[in-house]
Amino acid sequence: MTEQHYLTQQFEASRQHLHKVAYRMLGSGSEAEDAVQEAWFRLNRVEAASIENLTAWLTTVVARVCLDMLRARKSNHEAIDDNVAEIATDAADNIEAELLQLDLIGPALLLLLDMLTPAERVAFVLHDVFELSFAEIAAILELPEASARQHASRARRRIRGATTAEQDAERQQSVVAAFLLAAREGNFDALLRLLHPDVVLRADATAIKISTANKAKGAPEFAPEIRGADKVAATFKGRAAGAQLAMINGLAGGTWGVNGKAMVAFCFTVADGKIATVNIVMDRAALDSFDIQLINTNNGVTA
Repeated sequence: MTEQHYLTQQFEASRQHLHKVAYRMLGSGSEAEDAVQEAWFRLNRVEAASIENLTAWLTTVVARVCLDMLRARKSNHEAIDDNVAEIATDAADNIEAELLQLDLIGPALLLLLDMLTPAERVAFVLHDVFELSFAEIAAILELPEASARQHASRARRRIRGATTAEQDAERQQSVVAAFLLAAREGNFDALLRLLHPDVVLRADATAIKISTANKAKGAPEFAPEIRGADKVAATFKGRAAGAQLAMINGLAGGTWGVNGKAMVAFCFTVADGKIATVNIVMDRAALDSFDIQLINTNNGVTA
């Protein structure tokens, strides 16, 4: 067996694990695939015989690649070019849907992870999910071990605090209901009051393709990522006419459907009475994996 054949076998044996690590950090199937492929490229540029534990080495590389991607995402604060979204491959869509169906990470936790800094997210995922030591995490973050511990601890507190706040279903529902009403009425000022100044709107590839195809009919212009209250409010102003208030995977959200079947899910996170993130999901496999309960504003929740 040649060295290249051996490396290929070992890499393929680790691929699913590496995907789990990357997906939990990035929340995107296509970006996770990019991170894993980058690890493969880097493996082919080193002296593999000197690597004692190949899986551990690959995990470290993937984590560092993800950290760089998270930092770039955080610093750019710009939507990805629409052309990139339009040519997103079906393979990437399938990977993301498959990961959701396997319940490797729920959409609610993904939204909470978006609230963390890149370092906090990496430290939390690697330690609390994949049980890496803080010494290993410190090497990846290029920080002292004590700092790695602090990042994980802060992440844990922020997620715990957000989770506690999110358990207040009535408060969540009132904020989301007010947002949907303001969107329908085209009340821009009300939308701004309900949105966090740094709110992030993300749409999956299916939502982007459908909105692009229906742009002439007045469909909103979705993008992989839209940041800022002004832009998000403008995206929703005068829209969401048919959206119904719902609980989606235990969090307040909105949905629109045909004959009782959800065609789109609006997944929100609410912090301090403001909407911090909005995820637009139209991928069929992802929607089918969601627990969606419509809310009758007069009589509570209905299945």
